[in-house]
Amino acid sequence: MSFKDLVRNSEEVLELINASERCLDVMNYTEHGLRHAMYVARVTEKILKKLGFDDYTAELGFIAGYMHDTGNSVNRNFHGHVSAVYAYYVLKELGMPLKDVNTVTAAIGNHEEETGTPVNAVSAALIIADKSDAHRTRVTQKYDPNEIHDRVNHAIKKNAVYINPEKRTISSRIYMNGTSSVMEYFEIYLSRINMSEKAAHLLGCTFKLYINDVLINSPKAVKGEKSVTEKGDQSLE
Repeated sequence: MSFKDLVRNSEEVLELINASERCLDVMNYTEHGLRHAMYVARVTEKILKKLGFDDYTAELGFIAGYMHDTGNSVNRNFHGHVSAVYAYYVLKELGMPLKDVNTVTAAIGNHEEETGTPVNAVSAALIIADKSDAHRTRVTQKYDPNEIHDRVNHAIKKNAVYINPEKRTISSRIYMNGTSSVMEYFEIYLSRINMSEKAAHLLGCTFKLYINDVLINSPKAVKGEKSVTEKGDQSLE
C-alpha cells in the first residue's frame, strides 16, 4: 500500500481533521474539514503531475495537502507549524524515508502567509491549492452577512485552477455574484495572492487571477515565457 493510501486510510489523521473542523466551527471559521483537506490534497497532487513531476512527488503533494490543517485541532494560531509536527510523527511511524518526511513537513509548515514561504515544489503546489479554495461551500450553517469572510466566500459560485504546462501558467478563475465585491475579496486575499505568485515562480510558472473572466493581478513573466494566452489550459476541476 502506498504512503498516500496509508495516510488516507489513517483513523488518526481523519480524527485530527475532524477535530480541527470542530474547533474552527465553534469559532465560526470557514470550513476546514474533510472536504477542504481532500480538495487541497487533490489539487496539490494534480498541479505537480500536470507540471511534469514524478508520481511519487505528486503523492507527497497529496499527503501534504491532506494533512496541512490538522494543527487547527490544537489552535488556529501557528496551526501550520503544529500540523507539520503531527505529520512528522505520523509519516515517520508509517516508515516514510526521512528526506521525504522533511519535504512534506516543510511544505505544511510554510503554507500560511503570515509565517511561510514556498520552499520546495510540494510547498509551492500546496500553497496555490490551499489559497484557491474560496467558495460558498466553505460557509458554515452559521453564515453571518456581517462577517467579511462569510460574505466573500458565499459570493463565490464557482472556482477552478487551470494549468498550461507549455506556457507555464497557473490560473485561478473565480466567479462571484453581487453579494460581495472584488474589493472585499482583495481585503482578505491580497497576501494569499502574493504568496501564490511566489509559489508559481518557484515552479517556473506565472500565476494569474481572474474574477468573472477579468484578469485582476499583473503577473510577472518567468524567464522564457513567450505567451500570456490561456488557450490550451487544463482545468483541475
